[in-house]
Amino acid sequence: MADQDDDRNQDQDPEPEPEQRVFTLTEAERARRELEPFLMEAMDCRKKLAGLETDLSAVSARIMMMGGVIVPYEKLATLRVEHQQLAENMKSALNRILETGCLIKDLEVGLLDFPALINNEEVYLCWRLGEDRIRFYHRQNEGFAGRKPLDPHDLGSGDVVQ
Repeated sequence: MADQDDDRNQDQDPEPEPEQRVFTLTEAERARRELEPFLMEAMDCRKKLAGLETDLSAVSARIMMMGGVIVPYEKLATLRVEHQQLAENMKSALNRILETGCLIKDLEVGLLDFPALINNEEVYLCWRLGEDRIRFYHRQNEGFAGRKPLDPHDLGSGDVVQ
């Protein structure tokens, strides 16, 4: 009986996660240019959603204060539809970014990381919205504060981006 349980559990094992994509600098730069509009859309949706959530909370508080007697159904329905549409747009934009293998590190400032190798070490090529190109990288156990320049003049001799 226990053997049958083991067999069933093996059949139901989740599929292993796909290997993390590793970008070259050229691939990351190409992806960055393609993804920038999606990042801006997700950031805009996030900002608008925060405002709508504030509006929805205010309506809920007003309904509670009035004892539920006066419910602005039309306004509430409009806010909910707008909220749902923004949430779907944001999810779509985020999925478009993530399906490339790029990592979204901070949606508030527009920070993206691209897994890469430098001197056979796994790192992230790091880009923030507003920067004209990918200029920095950091080790995977470091964050934004650990960014180092990619410029060959700033790298040590023999260091190359793969």
